[in-house]
Amino acid sequence: MPEQSPIGAGERQRVVALLREEWGVLAELLGELDDVAWSTPALPGWDVHDVVAHLVGTERMLAGATVPTVPVEETDGPHVRNDIARANEAWVVALRSRTHAELLADFRSVTAERLAALEAMSDAELDAPSWTPAGNATYGRFMEIRVFDSWMHEQDVRAAVGRPGNEEGPVAEQCVGEVVRALGYIVGKRAGLPDGSSVSLRLTGPVERTVHVVVEGRAAVVDALPGAATAEVALSSSLFMRLAGGRVRAEDELGHVKLSGDVELARQVASHLAFTI
Repeated sequence: MPEQSPIGAGERQRVVALLREEWGVLAELLGELDDVAWSTPALPGWDVHDVVAHLVGTERMLAGATVPTVPVEETDGPHVRNDIARANEAWVVALRSRTHAELLADFRSVTAERLAALEAMSDAELDAPSWTPAGNATYGRFMEIRVFDSWMHEQDVRAAVGRPGNEEGPVAEQCVGEVVRALGYIVGKRAGLPDGSSVSLRLTGPVERTVHVVVEGRAAVVDALPGAATAEVALSSSLFMRLAGGRVRAEDELGHVKLSGDVELARQVASHLAFTI
């Protein structure tokens, strides 16, 4: 996984601003949905209501709440694959009886509480060691990942209800950056590109970015290549993020991906972008 580093004194306001923007956009979107939309399937085992319950539960946990106690059999299912998923499912089950309006009020309340708590934290507290979904790092780094998780789930809701949006701007740029920083792991471990090879990934928009990865013992993102890449992959940032999040199957989407150079290696990369747990 990518190396972790302290968030830095100057980063606190940026991260809090990103979370405030993301949670505000999501709350506005949810406030526009009717009961049918709230009950629309969004992820395996979860409808839109469940996605929001997961977000509420995570922020409540970060505010100090304990995972609810629910019958073990209610946290089972093919989409529950590990202990983290089991804890997530406990929150979803516990909040399933809330009306949509009540759950939206819960979301607005807990995110306001969390923003106030983050604004009150010192730089030392943000730089304190912490577990994160990307490995041991700092609490501030964890909050960067909360931006990513919240935005990905916003996109899950949008995909479910057919209301695309919020795929450019500071939050989207931050979230694309989360995947970019993991590309060494993705290309080297997930895609298994051979030593001495390289790949260029070109995101064509809404977030535009070109990223180069070289495999020399281990795979790493580099600023530039000395020559042509061994393989090249071009796709929209929207599809890039859906693939990285495991939201769509690569074999169903390769028709929307341009592969060039060593096409087989390019296909290998495009087919193994999923990396989230």
